[in-house]
Amino acid sequence: MYSPKHLLGAVTVALAAALPSVATAQSIVVLDEQFNDITALTSWARINNSEPRGRLWLQGNSGIFPAHRGAPDSYIAANFLSAENGAGAIDNWLISPELTFLGASTLSFFARGEASPNFNDILEVRFGIGADTAPGNFGTLLTTVGGVTSFPSTWQEFTTSFNYAGTGRFAFRYLGDATAANYIGVDSVFVTSVPEADAYLMLLIGLGAVAFLRRREHLANPLLGDNHG
Repeated sequence: MYSPKHLLGAVTVALAAALPSVATAQSIVVLDEQFNDITALTSWARINNSEPRGRLWLQGNSGIFPAHRGAPDSYIAANFLSAENGAGAIDNWLISPELTFLGASTLSFFARGEASPNFNDILEVRFGIGADTAPGNFGTLLTTVGGVTSFPSTWQEFTTSFNYAGTGRFAFRYLGDATAANYIGVDSVFVTSVPEADAYLMLLIGLGAVAFLRRREHLANPLLGDNHG
């Protein structure tokens, strides 16, 4: 018969082998936004810090180009009128709801601009911890579309990943010189997160192993049980 020490080693090895399947569990959808009606985006924030301030992010215009998916106008857009009268410095923010991330997370979205020469649209994607929607909270730059390279003139998917457990928000920041800006759209924002096996889960597994061993030892030696005599 194996000793409790040997059984503990065997169970520990078995649990360690099973743990990766827990840590690599199927990803959980944290956000799926198609922008069918931006008036319904009550948990999103639209903040325009342009100088001078112009329009907020707006419903997509199917006359300029149709959405990536769904109804022709089911995307969100920003343009050179983010600065009043199309002159000034654009700094126009679209901020996601507060989301809960479980570890390894991925953000994907589609973006495109109008196919017109001599313009230079710029879109930054930023991340901030917690519920704060103040632009200063979004100090982590995840990716930039446009600027150095031309903004895509057809819908193109962009994906960025990071590892964080807690709550936070994404921000799409449209910026630049209004006289060099034109019109962009964002669609099909999709965020997933994969739960991690943390220290608490490891503790629960360890406690489960101890309980298992104690029960095996009790069954092997009934004299270890309660005395009802």
